[in-house]
Amino acid sequence: MAATVFAALLALCVPTSGQQPTFRSSTQIVSLFATVTDGQNRLVPDLTQDDFQVLDNDKPQQLVVFESQNQPITVVVLLDTSASMTGSIKLLKQAAEEFVMRLLPEDRAAVGAFNDKIELSAQFSNDRDQLVTEIRDLDFGNGTRLYDAMAEGLNQLQGVQGRKVILVFTDGDDTSSRVGRGTVMDRARAEEVMIYAIGLQSEYFDGARMVRSKPDSGLRRLADETGGGYFELKQTADLGPTFTRVAQELHSQYVLGFEAQSLDGKVHKLTVKMKQAGMTARARRSYVASAAQPPSGR
Repeated sequence: MAATVFAALLALCVPTSGQQPTFRSSTQIVSLFATVTDGQNRLVPDLTQDDFQVLDNDKPQQLVVFESQNQPITVVVLLDTSASMTGSIKLLKQAAEEFVMRLLPEDRAAVGAFNDKIELSAQFSNDRDQLVTEIRDLDFGNGTRLYDAMAEGLNQLQGVQGRKVILVFTDGDDTSSRVGRGTVMDRARAEEVMIYAIGLQSEYFDGARMVRSKPDSGLRRLADETGGGYFELKQTADLGPTFTRVAQELHSQYVLGFEAQSLDGKVHKLTVKMKQAGMTARARRSYVASAAQPPSGR
């Protein structure tokens, strides 16, 4: 949850006789991170709170949080390094390097690869040189454990405060994961993790013939549901510009927040509308309406 959203939560705390404040269990501030584009798909800066309308299960909500300044991110970058990527791995790693080089000092990242195995940084870092070195050292393998890798990314983000993001790249279908897409979707929604996905249609020789691969069809839905972005590419030359675009979007988002009116424990539909014609907002499409829990310890 962003610092501004956390401040709004603190404003709704009930003090207890000089002790540390405790959260009212009946309060939940729902935060959204919105990417706004115009008709030419250009990012739109300098908007105000009055430009947005947020609906919870189709009911308009009053915003109690609005922030247009950049908020730090913690991101897990996951790259498909299976056999089908053999001819394109150099360009892929260069594109991922361009992404981490555009991280801001307050951002943190972990990088990893997936094939028939999963490797992931032991901890998050804001040292861009270290992250570049880790990207260059990522290994190859066979198979595509896409959803297992995303589940590991979610595990890595548990307990992290602020904006949490998974950026995943693949050129094929999941082939051997134990974790399903539905599980990843449910966790990303409940744990408020934004998923960005980049897919590549590629051709490669499998030892017998030329094969054309297509990225897993579930990625677009994951990105749409969590408010990230989905990009499907047809040529490797687009890898660098696309990873750069993701970095630009993550550093150009608006923070919106409202107080949930019904804590019924159910999944609620979220909609963000723009009042100005020609603009489109992309944000997460749902949240779990559960009461905030009091913080543990002191």
